[in-house]
Amino acid sequence: MEKISKIRNIGISAHIDSGKTTLSERILFYAGRIHRMQEVHDGDGKNGATMDYMELERERGITINSAATQVNWQDISINLIDTPGHVDFTVEVERSLRVLDGAVMVLCSVGGVQSQSFTVDQQMKRYRVPRIAFINKMDRTGADPERVIRDIREKLALNTVPIQMCMGAGETFEGVIDLVTMKALTFEGNNGERIVTSEIPQKYKTAAEKAHHDMLEALSMFNDCMMEMLLEDQHIDENLIRRVIRSATINRDIVPVMMGSAFKNKGVQPLMNAVCQYLPSPIDRVSFARDHDNEGSEIPLSSDPDAPMVGMVFKISDDQFGQLSYMRIYQGTLSRGEQYSNARTGKTLRVGRMVRMHAENREEIQEAGPGDIVALLAIDCANGDTLCGGEINYSLESIFVAEPVISLSITPATNQDKERMAKALHRFMKEDPTFRVSTDPETGQTIIAGMGELHLDVYVERMRREYKAQVQVGSPSVSYREAPTCESEYNYKHKKQTGGSGQYAHVVGCLIPLDGNADTTYEFEDNIVSGRIPGEYIPAVNKGFQAAMKKGPLAGYEVIGCKMCLNDGSFHAVDSSEMAFRVAARDAFVEAFRKSKPCLMEPIMKVEVETPQEYQGTIVGDLNSRRGIILETCVRDNICVINAEVPLASMFGYSTNVRGMSKGMATFSMEMSRYSRVPLKIAEEIIFNRKQMQSSKS
Repeated sequence: MEKISKIRNIGISAHIDSGKTTLSERILFYAGRIHRMQEVHDGDGKNGATMDYMELERERGITINSAATQVNWQDISINLIDTPGHVDFTVEVERSLRVLDGAVMVLCSVGGVQSQSFTVDQQMKRYRVPRIAFINKMDRTGADPERVIRDIREKLALNTVPIQMCMGAGETFEGVIDLVTMKALTFEGNNGERIVTSEIPQKYKTAAEKAHHDMLEALSMFNDCMMEMLLEDQHIDENLIRRVIRSATINRDIVPVMMGSAFKNKGVQPLMNAVCQYLPSPIDRVSFARDHDNEGSEIPLSSDPDAPMVGMVFKISDDQFGQLSYMRIYQGTLSRGEQYSNARTGKTLRVGRMVRMHAENREEIQEAGPGDIVALLAIDCANGDTLCGGEINYSLESIFVAEPVISLSITPATNQDKERMAKALHRFMKEDPTFRVSTDPETGQTIIAGMGELHLDVYVERMRREYKAQVQVGSPSVSYREAPTCESEYNYKHKKQTGGSGQYAHVVGCLIPLDGNADTTYEFEDNIVSGRIPGEYIPAVNKGFQAAMKKGPLAGYEVIGCKMCLNDGSFHAVDSSEMAFRVAARDAFVEAFRKSKPCLMEPIMKVEVETPQEYQGTIVGDLNSRRGIILETCVRDNICVINAEVPLASMFGYSTNVRGMSKGMATFSMEMSRYSRVPLKIAEEIIFNRKQMQSSKS
């Protein structure tokens, strides 16, 4: 157990460009994992941060995949995961936080709480992950840590307790004051590797004493002994302060706040000390599993290496040796060569090779215990699977997966590219649960859907680079519909004589438009009396109508909103047949539909936008320009929520636009609401383009 208590599983999460990867690089350097620090933007796409190991990551200067590594700090073993900041890759953060015990939430000293900070905060709360807040980029002009702390309290509703105070800000940033020891910390050497501890400079002394007292007052709310000592003006021991910070942090009662500049190599080592001192080990976090052999009851897992093994696969990726499955072990010991059962499939699998990851590099290991994060090679499993040892049949709560918000069509250039594209799509879907692939049954296009345009752009680029699949990307065709607007009659006789028995069918009736709010898009009413048409032919008439509705005469789109009434007709004793009545019904429908003043219908999406109030006017104006109708707006905690109905055809590319209009602060979701009539001028243009496309194909 002593060994397990010296493990920390932490993630570094934040809004994009807050300095997460730069901070990770410094941690690796100071822990002796690497011998030269590299920067995110080293320029040539070949060099770059260790944790950004993909070529695309180095070119774009962003993190796309979460990367795992292990470092040793003092006598503590730290499993570190660097996560992306883009909302498009939010599943990488989601699945990392699902298996971590603690986190460092990085905030920019100028930007403060930004849009992705809200998302990261919600994810940490969802998985009840204790965190330390690190205000980074204290060397930037305009750095204001007090405002950032205020933002965290007000916008994220977190109980922040600063345990450091900065000495200067922006160009004058010198170092930090440790409010626990009441010492000044400065960082010297070429890479800030030497920490100089000294007395607090006179000019900061008064402010530091006030901050120290404020910290003790905040902490005393969680410890009666400290409260009594504070009331009696007794000296409070450093060890007691640290114990209270640790217990309150693990219970998620407080969020300790620290400061520094990763780029300038200041404040990173004290942050690592705090990770070891204040964030939980696997023993301090209680995880639960469901026991399927006992009616799905909830069972607490113990950090006992001798208990039956329970582990969760939280991420999979493909490499040259096959599938690489990242796994967190919650209980028991995972040993190479042993067999374990997959709780989802019930199948037994054998662990062949097991490695510990350092970005894309790996080291072979023979076994791993509670709290370890390892990767298994070439085993058949999926994201979220639970592996069990012994006779138990447990499963852990799976990872939350958000629904995709944007889609694009992709078309392979050649048949060879088609095969390569299929392989790539199969792999990407397996790796990323937010990446979806489907085929439009009407257009035959392959549609890819994801969390944003950058998300899909990265996968298209990976398809071209990793699989050499040349594809053309375009917007998916909108699934328009055709519908009647007025009642019309039909009287159609199908008569064909070619020698021998001929074809004869006669149908009379009317087409009635259905209400747009009706539960069904087609109804059939049989009003035949006195056997004018034999009963065995009636179903054929119904099938003929439905066949004609699959491709309307206006522009070839599916027809909706029709009630077909069959009122009269006639038949021939020899020449009539089911086929003849089916053909007659199909042609009769086209005749009636053309007379019903048909119109084009388009899908209307229900759109909800959440934005800070200052961007409300711009976003409402933009929705109106997209032919949107604003249904309501309301304000919740300084966030304006706009509900609108907007045609799907106007929503392509919206995720990029709405972020641009709101400086990345607004988010939106949309779902199908109903079909509505397309304005006449736009309908004429759509019909013309559709006919041009059909004639070019023929």
